[in-house]
Amino acid sequence: MDKLTVIRMIAAFLVSGILSFILTPVAKKIAHKIGAIDVPKDDRRMHKEPIPRLGGLAVFFAFLVSVILLVPIDLELQGILLGAVVIVVLGVIDDSVSLPAIVKLFVQIAAALIVVLHGVRIDVLSNVNVFSNNAYLSLGVWSVPVTVIWIVAITNAVNLIDGLDGLSVGVCTIASISLLLISAIVSEFTIVVIMAALAGACIGFLPYNMNPAKIFVGDTGATFLGFILATMSIQGMFKTYAILSFAAPFLVLGLPIFDTVFAICRRLLHGQSPMHADRGHIHHRLIDVGFNQKQTVLILYLISGILGISAVLLTSSGAVRALLFVVTVLVAAIIGVRIYKHFVKHERINKDENAEN
Repeated sequence: MDKLTVIRMIAAFLVSGILSFILTPVAKKIAHKIGAIDVPKDDRRMHKEPIPRLGGLAVFFAFLVSVILLVPIDLELQGILLGAVVIVVLGVIDDSVSLPAIVKLFVQIAAALIVVLHGVRIDVLSNVNVFSNNAYLSLGVWSVPVTVIWIVAITNAVNLIDGLDGLSVGVCTIASISLLLISAIVSEFTIVVIMAALAGACIGFLPYNMNPAKIFVGDTGATFLGFILATMSIQGMFKTYAILSFAAPFLVLGLPIFDTVFAICRRLLHGQSPMHADRGHIHHRLIDVGFNQKQTVLILYLISGILGISAVLLTSSGAVRALLFVVTVLVAAIIGVRIYKHFVKHERINKDENAEN
């Protein structure tokens, strides 16, 4: 990267980070005034007291100001920002009055179409068929539906993992930094600055959102973060003519993607609607195993970090090293979880025996 890009990147990070930190208390006051409060009504929620959930407004405005000041606004970025405004307005309304899922889906599709009509599309994918002579698949007329599905899916996937204090914002911070590094490697310097702005906005908000949270990012923030990550991954990776154009976005966003696919499959197997809310997400399962909120969030941060590093390695060092890294770390993680479960089980047995005595 040249010196000017580095300066813009640092400036974008600092501007958005400082603004997000300053604006979050303002968002908290607005949330109280319009009734955007998360009241614990079921066992899916981990908090016990009502908490304002409009923190995404602070993240959005901090990001927007930073990008407008430091990034040239071309037609494609204009479309992304317009779509983001639609997503944020939808989120504010939903955080206040709780909209039906089908209404939210149609508005999200409209926001994705705004982006597509401004030229942001997945036109080409790497060909995963190793026996084919064609290295890439041209989507042709399918580029529009594939792009819309990707944007809407990632927008909702990030929202689905927003179940613990600091979880979705922290995971998006890690994803933003991963995309920043990958974009630097493939010389997409505009995206480097945009991702720095997004990471800064997330980090500025995190002090208010870490356990015990004073404010939630809400649907406003979670869907906005997912929307930006989805659209910028199209700009930064799906348009790169290499094998990483297919694999890297799935690694960077691997945690929300896996959790969403697992949730849909689980609900369909139980004869439920894919939109039916339940208590079966990854973070719920880790809590049920015996981890507390902070431990669970840390574990999921580590998983996101591993996947992000793997995507960077895939970009810079090739698929073999990235695969070896993932396998090694996953094996170590599985062993660590089994040891912890064994420890928790014996601790409970000892407590029961002491209680009986």
